[in-house]
Amino acid sequence: MKVVGEKKYALLMASKDSDYVKKVYGGYFNVFVAAFGEEGEQWDLFRVVDGEFPDVDELHKYHGFVISGSPHDAHGNDPWVLRLCVLIQTLFAMEKKVLGICFGHQVLCRALGGKIGRANSGWDIGLRKVRLVEDLHPSTLDGGLKELPSFLSIIECHQDEVWEVPVGAQVIAVSDMTGVEMFSLGSHILGIQGHPEYTKDILYNIIDRLANNSCIEKEFAELTKSKLESAEPDRKTWEKICRSFLKGR
Repeated sequence: MKVVGEKKYALLMASKDSDYVKKVYGGYFNVFVAAFGEEGEQWDLFRVVDGEFPDVDELHKYHGFVISGSPHDAHGNDPWVLRLCVLIQTLFAMEKKVLGICFGHQVLCRALGGKIGRANSGWDIGLRKVRLVEDLHPSTLDGGLKELPSFLSIIECHQDEVWEVPVGAQVIAVSDMTGVEMFSLGSHILGIQGHPEYTKDILYNIIDRLANNSCIEKEFAELTKSKLESAEPDRKTWEKICRSFLKGR
């Protein structure tokens, strides 16, 4: 699957499409391109969770890469996860732009020498207010964080987290639940623990599936959904941050 254009970007999909997302959005690929893509770009899909990776000889053709979330553990040793870590190291050496979302945020950290694992505070599901760290290095995100508010709300859905960022990395945002909500390494690596691309209906469906599969308690699921009804994530601002990073502006 691809969207044709001039600048090329690749979505490294680390999860399978849910029935809901396929029915409503046509798949997560469309969700990501709607959030981060712009007119005149080509976006290619690689389902890394199924062992589908870009050819090493083709990597130089891409302006940037996005690693999606996943129900799998970024700290696990599934063959495709280990292969993804090697790809990340290759892209880092090439100084390619790589944006990691949730699982992608964690696996970026792992591949580049940081530490990740189960969150000590358990599941974090719902809307989370994160605080942007003050006095960031001027080169962080190529200026994409300028004139942003001190706090931003983002949809979260994870039970793993970054414990320690790679050497040389900078923590950009924190929250009451998670010590590393966002980090950067140089000007070409960015990890975000939350989901800038998610809409509330996508999260509602995930919560229902987690509850039906006994991954979370039904009471917790209903409480989380009720809290979401009266609040909204700062999606436009998050999309701006991600686009600014990927496009280098």
